[in-house]
Amino acid sequence: MATTSLATLNDLDRAGFARLLGEVFEHSLWVAERTWARRPFASIDALHAAMLAAVRAAGTDAQLGLIRAHPELAGHEAAEGTLTADSTSEQSRLGFTALSRAEIERVERANRAYREKFGFPCIVALRLHATRASVIAEMEGRAGNGRTAEIAAALEQIGHITRGRLDKLVTS
Repeated sequence: MATTSLATLNDLDRAGFARLLGEVFEHSLWVAERTWARRPFASIDALHAAMLAAVRAAGTDAQLGLIRAHPELAGHEAAEGTLTADSTSEQSRLGFTALSRAEIERVERANRAYREKFGFPCIVALRLHATRASVIAEMEGRAGNGRTAEIAAALEQIGHITRGRLDKLVTS
């Protein structure tokens, strides 16, 4: 993946900006489109903060769409090979693309219980974890939360995920 300087990013037109940053927020080009007008960004932190502000300002329906755009961990997208390059890399780092049969069953149970309760996938920022076991434990534990808390948790996790993606894509 090629990197782009912040200075170059600040000079892009709306279409170029959205094309470059459109997949930072999984299948949600609208975040980049809504962030473009806030240029220029003094830092990657400022860019990320502006993108998160666009998500917060979008309202619950758009936020739920963003959450639902994320794949389940070791879910059908992984099995079908349809994950984005970023998601594939993130899930591969902890071996979610090569689980044992017992791990697959445990993750499937956690995914199913979570989705049935909340109507969206459990979003976990894998970059904050050192092991699959800690991720799976988090998934199972969060299923006991309320819906409002889980929407907030999912958006917080997306914030961590997207910061990691920006760090790979944009240089100061």
